[in-house]
Amino acid sequence: MLINTIKELREQVKNWKKQGLTIGLVPTMGALHQGHLSLIKKCVEKCDKTIVSVFVNPIQFCPGEDLEKYPRTLDEDKKLCEDAGVNIVFAPSPKEMYGEGHILSNDFLTYVIPPFFYVDKLCGKSRVGHFDGVCTVVNKLFNIVQPDFAFFGEKDRQQLIILKKMVKDLNIPVEIVPCPIIRETSGLALSSRNKYLTDKGKLDALALSKILFNIKICYNKGIKDVKALKETAYAFLNNSHALEYLEFRDKDTLEEKFSADNNTIVFIAAKVENVRLIDNIAL
Repeated sequence: MLINTIKELREQVKNWKKQGLTIGLVPTMGALHQGHLSLIKKCVEKCDKTIVSVFVNPIQFCPGEDLEKYPRTLDEDKKLCEDAGVNIVFAPSPKEMYGEGHILSNDFLTYVIPPFFYVDKLCGKSRVGHFDGVCTVVNKLFNIVQPDFAFFGEKDRQQLIILKKMVKDLNIPVEIVPCPIIRETSGLALSSRNKYLTDKGKLDALALSKILFNIKICYNKGIKDVKALKETAYAFLNNSHALEYLEFRDKDTLEEKFSADNNTIVFIAAKVENVRLIDNIAL
C-alpha cells in the first residue's frame, strides 16, 4: 500500500497498535538496492508490520550536493517493497513533511541538532548541517510512525551512532537495529550513488574496500599503531581517487583512536569520478 499523507499513515498505525502488533520502520531516500532490501528483510522477519519511508529529504543535502539529480525511482521501489512483504510505503512530499512553503532553513523550521562532538568529524566536517537534517527527518518519522523498531545500515556508521545517541538523549521509545553492510561480489559497498559511476569508476571505487580489508588483515596480524595502518592505504590510491579522510574512531563515541583495538571502526571517504563514496569496517 502506498501512502502519501501523515494523517492516513497515522490512522493505519493506530489500528495496528490497537491490535497489539509490533511495527518496524525502514527509513530510506529510495533508489532501493540490495542493501536496503537486507534491512527490509530483517524488519519483516522481526516485526508484525513493516513500513518503508521513501523520502529524498531536502534538509540533509548541503549546498552544491546532488539533491536535484538524486535518483528517484518510486515505482520500482514500491514493487521491490511489495515483493519483500512490506505493508506500507510512505512517500510524502516535502510540503507534507515540512508544511506550506517549506522554508527549510533553521530560521523558520525547528531542527533537531545532534551534539557537536559527534558531527564535527568524518562526514560532518565537509557536510555542515547534514546530520541536523538527518536527525530532524528521522525524529519526525519516529513521531509520525511511533515504531517499535527502526532499521539502519552500518554503511552510514556515523549516522547510525548519531541516531542512537539522539534516541537515548531524547528518550524516544524505539529500538535501533543496526544492519551489516551489503557488498557487491567485488567488495564495493552498495550505495544508491554507485549508479553515477562508469564501469571504470566502479573498478577505481574498489580501492575503498581494499584499503579497509587490508587494514583489518594487518590489524589481525598484530599491527595496532594507527599511523602504520594508515600508511598501508597509499598503495591502493592513484590519480582517480580524491581521498577525503581515513580515520580510526571509537565504535560508540567516535573518539579518535591512535592505537587500534576491538572497539575501533575504520572510516573512509573519497571521491571517484566526482562521486562521493563512504565505507567503514570494524576491527
